[in-house]
Amino acid sequence: MQNHKSYTVLAPILQKYPRAAGSLFQTYNDIVYAQQWSDVDLVQLDSISRAAISGKRPNTDATVYVVPCSLAETLSFDWLQQAFAQLQDPQEIFLAITSDDASLVYYKLSRGMVKPQL
Repeated sequence: MQNHKSYTVLAPILQKYPRAAGSLFQTYNDIVYAQQWSDVDLVQLDSISRAAISGKRPNTDATVYVVPCSLAETLSFDWLQQAFAQLQDPQEIFLAITSDDASLVYYKLSRGMVKPQL
């Protein structure tokens, strides 16, 4: 991990939140190098002991927030509420769930009741 080019950007956060380091590292690299988002930045979420990733998907102007976590973690409704609150209550966030086999799945979470798109 230390030899990867993204490590210098991530190192302070990885050291601050070691339990969430693997998920953050995997998600950040997917967003930056595979999906090629722009304006990518890290947002510290002290109340849930990790960092989120903010950025813009290709061909969009809207800032999106991604909160990485591991499949092995237990999340609660309170945990999700704290994530939304620390991100200044965006309409939606994406939960990036990573696993030990390097799988990565994104789930879109919206505040309140949201009618599904047709």
